[in-house]
Amino acid sequence: MKQPPNLQKGDLVAIVSTARKITSAEIEPALVLLKQWGLSYVLGSSIGADDHQFAGHDALRTRDFQEALDNPNVKAIWCARGGYGTVRIIDQLDFTKFRKHPKWIVGYSDVTVLHSHLHQLGVVTLHAQMPQAIENKTPETQETLRRSLFGESFAITYENQNSSSRFGETQGILVGGNLSILYSLCGSPSALDTKGKILFLEDVDEYLYHIDRMMQNLKRNGMLHGLAGLVVGGMTQMNDNAVPFGKSAEEIIFDAVEEFDYPVCFGFPAGHQRDNCALQFGKVHTLVVSQINSLY
Repeated sequence: MKQPPNLQKGDLVAIVSTARKITSAEIEPALVLLKQWGLSYVLGSSIGADDHQFAGHDALRTRDFQEALDNPNVKAIWCARGGYGTVRIIDQLDFTKFRKHPKWIVGYSDVTVLHSHLHQLGVVTLHAQMPQAIENKTPETQETLRRSLFGESFAITYENQNSSSRFGETQGILVGGNLSILYSLCGSPSALDTKGKILFLEDVDEYLYHIDRMMQNLKRNGMLHGLAGLVVGGMTQMNDNAVPFGKSAEEIIFDAVEEFDYPVCFGFPAGHQRDNCALQFGKVHTLVVSQINSLY
């Protein structure tokens, strides 16, 4: 896997939206943060653009992202927000120059499309908080993003509070992202190869039966077989039907992998929640699942 160069003070960060619309006012706190870190920024034409739900029409968002990809002065592309829409432009993007000279692609949620696609192209990416609402996240959220961009090592540790966790220590390349997006990419050129890797999953605002449907789909596609480990982050604001499904999202996920023997942890501080620590996808990590869980 090819890792983008670490950022240096004065480097230029492009902020674009590949999905839902967003205004420059909404990302002002993120711009202040970049200045504090000694970085400069440029806003893409998708910021402030409006095409119903999207940050401009598909052609505009494609052109905006492509320009950031091909601009040699841009050292990182920070996706402004998620929502929906990245999959509509992924096949129109040309990563030829990017693969020769990679730069950090940063975001989560709908940006999982980019993480998954670029992993298949052999480039390390950064699953991390986006500019939208970064001011409402924990200091750890912001600090792990800064450390990741500047190449400073760190470990993420937290107390294990889920009895379904399966203890153990493992090592492997970290991959994953939003469960709904990974599910939607199955069968496409962007689908992840998860064999021998540590898989991270998170999601928000889904029905419990749909969590089960998606996990069964991943299992049938072989994406849960032969993992080095499974890390489950926030399963936030889950919904149920009038007739309850009968299990929590975490229980549904564990049921899908119960027959396997790799380490599994829940409650990892990343995802659609206040604590959204940065994860470098495509790099080798060590996962320890015990009374105190750790990923480094």
